Amino acid sequence: MNTDSARKQMVEQQVRTWDVFDPDVLRIFGQVARDRFVPENLKDVAYADAEIPLPHGQCMLRPSIAGRLIQALQIQPTDTVLEIGTGTGYLTACLAKLAQSVFSVDIHDDFIAAAEEKLANENVRNVTLKTMDAMVDLPQQKFDVIVVTGSISNYSDRFVDALKPGGRLFVVTGKSPVMTAKLITAGGNGETTVEELFETDIPALGSGEGQPAFSF
Repeated sequence: MNTDSARKQMVEQQVRTWDVFDPDVLRIFGQVARDRFVPENLKDVAYADAEIPLPHGQCMLRPSIAGRLIQALQIQPTDTVLEIGTGTGYLTACLAKLAQSVFSVDIHDDFIAAAEEKLANENVRNVTLKTMDAMVDLPQQKFDVIVVTGSISNYSDRFVDALKPGGRLFVVTGKSPVMTAKLITAGGNGETTVEELFETDIPALGSGEGQPAFSF
């Protein structure tokens, strides 16, 4: 497989055609080698617009979904980002190319270890990785951007509480097969705005404690 050609085709025929027009987002997807983050036995489909299965019932998001979520978040060079669900580290690398820093957490030790190696190999240095169950605990700091890479049954204010004023949260809520991707923005006085972006269906965020029933 010609990976450079496949990556360009992914950007032009998959990411761009799903209403992703931000030049910085398209540039990042053209730079980060997705084939270096997928499981070894699935490298041949690294640039397909498909969810790539991972251990623990998780998956890599489709490039089109990843593009839409990053574009919606409008990540700035000074932003600090919290990623909940590290997975293989591919989305982590894309976020790190746009932000000042990324703090990425995952409940699975093996995901963290593998992502740490892959990110180091790609010379991505502005990332902190930690094994953590985000449904139970969160880092003790505020972020400009939070990305939840797995679905949750219902939206939780606890994620918004970890945002700085003006911060943006991407989250997928609902139950299979009908889920909604949302962009939630924190105002300066405790209020929030919610924008529904698109419908999708992705695996639930892995949690050793199970998913609490939060209300919206």
